[in-house]
Amino acid sequence: MSVDRFNSSVNESFGKLNKMKVIIILMFVTLVAAQQRQYTNKFDGVDVDSVLTNNRILNNYIKCLMEKGPCTAEGRELKKLLPDALQTDCSKCTETQKRNSQKVINFLRVNKPGEWKLLLDKYDAKGIYRSKYEKQG
Repeated sequence: MSVDRFNSSVNESFGKLNKMKVIIILMFVTLVAAQQRQYTNKFDGVDVDSVLTNNRILNNYIKCLMEKGPCTAEGRELKKLLPDALQTDCSKCTETQKRNSQKVINFLRVNKPGEWKLLLDKYDAKGIYRSKYEKQG
């Protein structure tokens, strides 16, 4: 086998290997992107009505979100996802999350306006999303 044929064969093999690497990387990126299209639904079963009607639990969630108290697993997840949910208009939310978030917003606006204002000031300091929620009321 001549050196040129050998080099050609090696280049062809590496070219195929590189193409396979690119394909694998693209598949991985696609998989990760697909997973990010929707938030986890593992907390969709939380009874939001029970939380809203129990001042102790509701206040604990509010303290968690305001970084003035400890967080449950659900509270940590909510605190982590809330800024993105606001920015994307809850585009990655499940239907249950959209329904529950609207229920919580309406409840806080009517029944806990002071806490609602604190949450808005923290998570919407520039007032970008505030007008949307005020219009919904």
